Amino acid sequence: MTDEQTPAEDMPFETDDASQEIEALKLEVAQLKEQALRYAAEAENTKRRAEREMNDARAYAIQKFARDLLGAADNLARATAHSPKDSTDAAVKNFIIGVEMTEKELQGAFERNGLKKIDPAPGEKFDPHLHQAVTEQPSTEVAAGGVISVLQAGYELMGRLVRPAMVAVAAKGSTGPAAPESSSVGSNPYAGAGADGEGSGGAFDTKA
Repeated sequence: MTDEQTPAEDMPFETDDASQEIEALKLEVAQLKEQALRYAAEAENTKRRAEREMNDARAYAIQKFARDLLGAADNLARATAHSPKDSTDAAVKNFIIGVEMTEKELQGAFERNGLKKIDPAPGEKFDPHLHQAVTEQPSTEVAAGGVISVLQAGYELMGRLVRPAMVAVAAKGSTGPAAPESSSVGSNPYAGAGADGEGSGGAFDTKA
């Protein structure tokens, strides 16, 4: 056997070794990529869980304080709704403007802290997760199961129901147009949870 023949004879073995090494590296790269994606997904889930827990902690911390302020918000709303806006007395007008500005500022503070008003429009479909039916009335303007009027606005705190909206609902046999789905507030991850996380705002039979 000559020296010139040896490299030629060994070359297939070297080629096989190189191919196996390349395949092994490809497999390792694929495994590392899968591991990196798994770690990224776990990190994202951890981040979302931390954000959710932080929001829950914040909501629990200010829930009682928010409830205590709802009475003031209700009184301001009643004051602005029944204020003599046609008065020609300058002092009365300025007083009404001051009350309206106070109510607006209070609602703005609520919004900034995650407390949203539940105030369904007339004709909106009754939602037992957000509304409490106080009275049932026949109507020619609202279909059965629709909200006729709001007697007291409700509120939700970061998706958790603090107080359902107290509403009058169209009775069976009402002949108004079909009620649209509720759009009082955004999506509610605590749908069905009441102010204390137990029960809804008030079940109501809305079948025509």
